[in-house]
Amino acid sequence: MLSLSRWKIAIVTLSVIFGIVFTLPNLLPQKTLDALPGWVPKQKLNLGLDLQGGSYLLYEVDTAALRKERLSNLVEDSRTSLRTAGISFNGLGEANGVISVRIDDPSKVGAAVTELNKLGSQIQGTLTKDVVVSTKADQRIELTFAPEAAKADAAKAVEQSIETIRRRIDSMGTKEPTITRQGADRIVIQAAGESDPERLKAVIGKTAKLTFQMVDETVTQEEMASGRMPPGTVLVAGDRFAPYYALKKRALVSGDDLESADQSFDQNGAAAVSFRFKGPGARKFGDATARNIGKRFAIVLDNKVISAPTINGAILGGSGQITGSFTVESASELALLLRSGALPAQLNIEEQRTVGAELGADAVKAGAISLAIGAAAMFVFIILAYGLFGVFAALALIANVLLIVGIMSFTQATLTFPGIAGLILTLAVAVDANVLIYERMRDEAAAGRTPMSAADTGYRLALVSILDANITSLISAGIMFSFGSGPVKGFAWTLAIGVFTSLFTAIIITQVLIGWWFKATKPKKLPIA
Repeated sequence: MLSLSRWKIAIVTLSVIFGIVFTLPNLLPQKTLDALPGWVPKQKLNLGLDLQGGSYLLYEVDTAALRKERLSNLVEDSRTSLRTAGISFNGLGEANGVISVRIDDPSKVGAAVTELNKLGSQIQGTLTKDVVVSTKADQRIELTFAPEAAKADAAKAVEQSIETIRRRIDSMGTKEPTITRQGADRIVIQAAGESDPERLKAVIGKTAKLTFQMVDETVTQEEMASGRMPPGTVLVAGDRFAPYYALKKRALVSGDDLESADQSFDQNGAAAVSFRFKGPGARKFGDATARNIGKRFAIVLDNKVISAPTINGAILGGSGQITGSFTVESASELALLLRSGALPAQLNIEEQRTVGAELGADAVKAGAISLAIGAAAMFVFIILAYGLFGVFAALALIANVLLIVGIMSFTQATLTFPGIAGLILTLAVAVDANVLIYERMRDEAAAGRTPMSAADTGYRLALVSILDANITSLISAGIMFSFGSGPVKGFAWTLAIGVFTSLFTAIIITQVLIGWWFKATKPKKLPIA
């Protein structure tokens, strides 16, 4: 086991070079890094919120508004379904979460129930439909959402919100944001290095729900002023040309049909947003504009009309442009929001705070001091206890730190303050491995084995115990990473990397050093005997 093979020497040499090359950028000033050739690795450790400073936001998903919107959509779907089936009705409306409609012809109640049962969908992971249809007296039919549907909708909204938020923050260039679910309907966002929570809120908090809806030209100004809208029409806040618009509730197409959105300029040189629909969306938009030439349609963002142009001809290319009172910055922000997709529900801010860079610098300093003290204490112990072999173990520990920092820099992993604790724990575990090996060597030498045989047997017999201890640590790290969040994940990730590097440095690197010493000195006894 102590054979000084070429592959061991090569792998140890390459690993140490790797550790030095990828750790060095963390020790050099930024100006020095910028002056280095482009092929030189320049990745640095990403510091977490507790080390670098940044923003902490706690949002609550407005599930009540989501429920209200789903009920409104179900009313419109019911209206469309019954009209398409040629079933006359009256009194369609929603009250206290229940949608009620009266069928004019008693003989058509069964057919109406059949059509309405087609609405809704199965609750994810179950065979239960989310819409329950029941008949009542006086030819009335009621539609309600199943109790399980509310929980399923809330869970789905939180999951979709997390993915949308992640895409938005990634588009801002913020590295390694921590976005986690808290409770049933809350989302925690930690963005290291982003010291302006208002900038984050401006991008994260907007629903960015884009729809293209026809303007209902039959509604008069008096009706809009009184708020009396005909069925299927809704009053929406307007733009600079009109305070309000009466729009058809059913959207022609929505932001879900978009393929891309980018900041651009219109024919007058003003900032605008250019967009392109996906294939199905382009066809729907083309068909809708072909049927409504001469009429107006509104571009609606978060229940506010941005623009309401007249359709002069069928728009068949699948692309268009949103114009308005945009600056280049606001147009870029809107394009970013449209590209990342709309939030399924409104997010309400519950808590926000900023972690200052000064606090992060103090944490880094404290972590560096604790790491230095811990490493120094371990070096003193191992050298005093095992002499020259202790020096070899200390060199392996240094290589271990270089490898951990190098791997984390290479993979752009995030180092948190608990992660520093994980690094210190890793060094302690690595020392334990060397202690097991050396003590086993000492026992074998005392039993009368030759120095080479004692050393070789010490490595071979201690390996099982070392693997048991490190596999247990790796399982613990996996559990913490899977179920933990934020700093706990940082600790687990550093610990997991440290398990592999500790095994390599404590076993392979010390083997090479001790093997080289045996070859160079041909000792008569072990220095630890």
